[in-house]
Amino acid sequence: MTYLLDRARYSLLVLWGVVTLIFILFNVLPADPARLTMGQRSDLASIQAARHDLNLDKPLPTRYLLYINDLLPLSVNHRDSVSKKQYHYLSLIPFSTNRALVLKTPYLGRSYRTRREVNAILVEALPGTAILAVTAMTFATIIGILLGVLAAFKKNTWIDTTAITASVAGISMPSFFAGLLIAFVFGYLLHGYTGLNMTGSLWEYDPISGRHLALKNLILPALALGIRPLAIIAQLTRSALLDALSQDYIRTAYAKGLSKTRTIFRHALPNALNPVITAVSGWLAELLAGSFFVEYIFGWKGVGKITVDGLDKFDFPLVMGAVLLTSFIFIIINLFTDLLYAWIDPRVRLS
Repeated sequence: MTYLLDRARYSLLVLWGVVTLIFILFNVLPADPARLTMGQRSDLASIQAARHDLNLDKPLPTRYLLYINDLLPLSVNHRDSVSKKQYHYLSLIPFSTNRALVLKTPYLGRSYRTRREVNAILVEALPGTAILAVTAMTFATIIGILLGVLAAFKKNTWIDTTAITASVAGISMPSFFAGLLIAFVFGYLLHGYTGLNMTGSLWEYDPISGRHLALKNLILPALALGIRPLAIIAQLTRSALLDALSQDYIRTAYAKGLSKTRTIFRHALPNALNPVITAVSGWLAELLAGSFFVEYIFGWKGVGKITVDGLDKFDFPLVMGAVLLTSFIFIIINLFTDLLYAWIDPRVRLS
């Protein structure tokens, strides 16, 4: 529990730093959020009202405090602002004539373009990104570990050389290039054989059958996302496994008469998984946070695609909310990884 509290405190400090950095970056941009909200042809009075509504008429430190107050799950607000911003609050405790203590979900503002709450937009997009990321990472982890074990098992053979060469090629290929190549080859050139589309999302709409699940659209983007982590996991598994096989306890296992296969999977591999866990958690956090270009290339509705669309339209609240969600996912997964390390290796917990 002490270890958990220590890591949680550190994670909160990191999150506060990210929130502060995002606020500063998006408040030094030259674009006028009030004009973006109301449109270029709005009159001066409408723009001034929008600036007041967005707190742009207040000093920067005051705006920062109001932004933090909106993000905190427990905040102090004027009673009229609670209904005006339409907080999704769980409890409201009045403690003065015009103020109340509010227990609520974090408020990320409203989209300049659609005027919808950013929370609702992100909630709609997150499942698509989560399914894509988990699928790609599952594929990369299983194939990568098996490929790394095979390369270590067949060290200095053609299998080892082929596996290393393929992993180097995979690491060298950026995801957006892999996405374009895979979409063109399997979704266009070989479409008659594969039946896969160049673009598509998890749900498709048909004028006759209506909304239906299209799992085949998941194959190509998951493959494009999984290539690089697969290559890195394969190399890390091979390197860590070869290092573990040189330890004294492995020689002891061989001396007891254990087979090579049993020794590798029972003793060597579990002790070689720490760097692999690091790679898996890091890549999963990145993919969950939004695989921006791959989602955009394949037209996959997720956090990455709506972030790119928001940047294209200067929709700052949407982009800020997506970046905050990205950071939160990174921090939570890193916290989980730290706890997993402590569970696997007691030396981490004791230190």
